[in-house]
Amino acid sequence: MGTMGLALPWEARIPSVPREPERRVEPSEHLAGVPNIIAADAAKEDAALANGCRSGDLRAYERLYALHGARMKNLARNLLGNAVDAEDAVQEAFLKVQRSIASFRGQSSFVTWAYRILINTCYDARRSRMRKKEIANDETSDAASVEPRAPGAHPTLRMALERALATLTRHQRDVFLLYEVEGFRHAEIAAMMEITETASKNTLFQAKKNLRQMLEPPRSSAREAR
Repeated sequence: MGTMGLALPWEARIPSVPREPERRVEPSEHLAGVPNIIAADAAKEDAALANGCRSGDLRAYERLYALHGARMKNLARNLLGNAVDAEDAVQEAFLKVQRSIASFRGQSSFVTWAYRILINTCYDARRSRMRKKEIANDETSDAASVEPRAPGAHPTLRMALERALATLTRHQRDVFLLYEVEGFRHAEIAAMMEITETASKNTLFQAKKNLRQMLEPPRSSAREAR
């Protein structure tokens, strides 16, 4: 897979592996229950969306799109390489959600289930492109049309990162994008990609290791530069 333009909402750098242990900050009493309240509200919102969509309430689908449409488009653009295909994939995914809502069993959150449908839709689109042998043309147009979401990132660094990402396996690249770029947790990635959390963590670890090997200069060159 060639270099694709990335919609990066983060400063383009590869964090060290493993991450430094985070400092534990004890919450004050009046903030101690905030995470639980937020989680409860998110679960309530998710259940309301699922029930509304299951009953055929178009307002629920509109709410789902309002809450997640932009993020879904960004994810699809990173997976497919251009905004046009991403827009088509998101529209197709919403149609599939509407057609498949009866099959939702609640084994994951409704939103996670919707993202899984989007990811599979993107995979189908990529396979279709490969069968039609349009990858070279797509990549040429992608490079000209995609603008980064992180304007502060140095263009040379961003291009180097994109080239390095293109050397990863599809699985490694997708897990890296879902975790580092889109901000999903490993539990969510596991549900979306139908893998275990351990597999998600191991894949991310290997992806970061491969990226560092590609991006870090050889030690001899680093010494010569001093």
